[in-house]
Amino acid sequence: MSTPILTFHHVNVTVVLALEVATKDFYAQVLGLTEVPKPPETLGRGGAWYQIGPVQLHLSREQGVTNDGAKRHFCLLVADLEQMQRRLEEAGVKILPDEQPIHGADRFYVRDPGGNLIEIAQDRNA
Repeated sequence: MSTPILTFHHVNVTVVLALEVATKDFYAQVLGLTEVPKPPETLGRGGAWYQIGPVQLHLSREQGVTNDGAKRHFCLLVADLEQMQRRLEEAGVKILPDEQPIHGADRFYVRDPGGNLIEIAQDRNA
């Protein structure tokens, strides 16, 4: 008998050291995520942790990582897709259209400064 999985605790994305500051700014300032304190033993590792509802997004530094062109991604659910698109465009973020649309799913993609792909989707329950 297996133990049921309840939910995600966190998702981790990586960035090279040279892009860490720009990527942290993207998550905190452009997307407006709330940074939360990291455990003391992790402070010397760089990066940042952000709270999104009950789930966290962890940003870690990794040497030699290249994310450009990768399709792996995470999805952020928003109440107003058009408003988020405007916010991102005003911040100079390139909007990537949905190349494989799904009927009834309103979404687009962006890349953070470290190249991580992010799906932005409309919350149909909002």
